[in-house]
Amino acid sequence: MSRALIAAGVALLVLPGAVLAQSKGKGIRLWNLTSATISSFELSPAGKNEWGPNQTLNDKDKEVDHDERLRITGVEPGRYDAKVGYSGAKQCFVRDIEIKADAVFSVSDKDLKDCNK
Repeated sequence: MSRALIAAGVALLVLPGAVLAQSKGKGIRLWNLTSATISSFELSPAGKNEWGPNQTLNDKDKEVDHDERLRITGVEPGRYDAKVGYSGAKQCFVRDIEIKADAVFSVSDKDLKDCNK
């Protein structure tokens, strides 16, 4: 067998797995549409005040700039409250966010409530 034929056979075996991996979706993502960089983002089931881990730690630079998307991990689809932190100790809440599987949800300035500064 020629090397080209062997390479073609290997490509045919690997390609379906690569296509399947791409079709699985990109997971849950936050789209920061606030006017500032988010330095912490925690989620709690709506109304529970049971805050999960800081999701910004999933980002390379540990922050989510304006118009940047952040992969959210360890969260099932459902309704959540979010605690949103900014540099300078400013913290706000966003209530009753609907999070869907393999979808993007956004947070904008108009969504921020009960800010401490």
